[in-house]
Amino acid sequence: METPQSDDIYGRARVEDTPELEAYYKELEGLGAGALWTVANDIEPWEPRSSSIPMLWKYEDLRHLVLKSSELVTPEKAGRRVVYLVNDKRRDVSAAVGWLYTGIQVTRPGEFTSAHRHKASALRFIMEGEGGYTVVDGNKIMLEVNDFVITPNSTWHEHGVEAGGKTCIWQDGLDIPLINALEANDYAVYDGTQPLTTPINHSPMTYGGTGLIPPDKEWNKPYSPLFKYSWKTIYPALLEAEKVNDVNSFDGIIMQYSNPLTGGHVMQTMGASIQLLPKGFSGKAHKHTGSFVYQCAKGKGYTIINGKRFDWKERDIFCVPSWAWHEHHNLSDSEDACLFSFNDLPVIESLGLYQEKVFEDNGGNQTEK
Repeated sequence: METPQSDDIYGRARVEDTPELEAYYKELEGLGAGALWTVANDIEPWEPRSSSIPMLWKYEDLRHLVLKSSELVTPEKAGRRVVYLVNDKRRDVSAAVGWLYTGIQVTRPGEFTSAHRHKASALRFIMEGEGGYTVVDGNKIMLEVNDFVITPNSTWHEHGVEAGGKTCIWQDGLDIPLINALEANDYAVYDGTQPLTTPINHSPMTYGGTGLIPPDKEWNKPYSPLFKYSWKTIYPALLEAEKVNDVNSFDGIIMQYSNPLTGGHVMQTMGASIQLLPKGFSGKAHKHTGSFVYQCAKGKGYTIINGKRFDWKERDIFCVPSWAWHEHHNLSDSEDACLFSFNDLPVIESLGLYQEKVFEDNGGNQTEK
């Protein structure tokens, strides 16, 4: 039987302040203590509660400012030349939503960042450009538009664009706010240029997203050995899945990027997915624990979050806070739309904190505010 959603029942604090109690609270405060009943209703809500709000960042508004940063500062001086996206309610921890950080990085032809590492895990989703690359623990990987790339925590990594390439822009996603909240973050810079230890594109060519795993390769790391998930294989896989599977009423055709050796999430603290919304798709609403950052990889549509409509098109980024009602819609009747997203589900799931609820009013769709 569900607990009534009211504070005026047994088990919830209903103590009225008196002069004696206020003096008592003051005495406790002086000793670094406090009375639980004064905060219990705030720290133990009836259901999950997010400090974040839904937000949408329009790429056409930000792109010229991202490019302008490449005129104002160099990668050497900036360390990482990134325009970060911050939630209006999470500015104190520089988070886009929940405990997740995201930003947009730009690199010109011939530029590169110094190799570095940190306890925070990172990922990239490539937005535009040619000739971009990343080097992760000596593995150099070439990047193409809509590729998904991981940089696991504590791995040495650097990024750049070949001299003959075109300016590259990509989205960065990190768990910096979470790792800082746990007081476990650190940062180090590599002394010199990171030597290459494998042929270029060794990781994606070895674990190429085909389901084939070389039996003579040993991998004992807690993250995926596949550092790049190529759009040229991902999108056709979505189309094939659509042919033979029922369309999920909430997410269309959704696929999780996974560790090919385990089938689990790509990293310990952040997961990622790609979903295809068929032409004319109108999703039902639900909510669940876990914070999500989305980027439109293809097409156009809108998402209703807690009753508010957010219209998006290719390269726009938006967030869905934990336990927020949300539903996705494809605005086109002639082409599909694709949404990339990353999340904190590996943490939520491993701690046994995942829960979900389906919106059942109005046929499963929210009323727009």
